[in-house]
Amino acid sequence: MSALFVKSQPQRNGFTLLEIMVALAIFSLAALAMVRLQGYSVRSTANLADSGMAWQVARNVAVEILSNPAPPTLGERHGEEVNGGQKWIWTATASPTDDSRLVMVEIVVTGSGNAALRKARLSIARPIEQ
Repeated sequence: MSALFVKSQPQRNGFTLLEIMVALAIFSLAALAMVRLQGYSVRSTANLADSGMAWQVARNVAVEILSNPAPPTLGERHGEEVNGGQKWIWTATASPTDDSRLVMVEIVVTGSGNAALRKARLSIARPIEQ
C-alpha cells in the first residue's frame, strides 16, 4: 500500500534560472576581458608604429652621415625631419674613438606630439677617410 503514495521525481528538461544567470555572468566577464584586450592591442600597435618610424628616421640620418664625403665634425648636430606625418627631432653626437681612423656617431631621435614618448638610439662608426 505504501507504494501507491510514493511521489515520483519530475523529469528535468532544461536549465534552472540560477544556472542560466551564472553562465551569463561568466560569459560577461570573458567578453569584458576580450574588449579590454582589444583596446590594449590597438594602443600597442600605434606605439609600435611610432617606434618603427623613429628607427626609420635614425637610419635615414645615419645614411646621410655615412654617405657624406666629408667626415662629421666632432660635437653635436641637431635637426628635424618630417616622416609619417609627424615631426621628429634628432641629435647626432660625433666623438673620437681609440682608432684614429674612425669617428663614433650616436644618433638619438625623439618624436613630437603624440609620439613624444617614442625614441630611437643608434650608434655608428664612420671612417674619417672614404
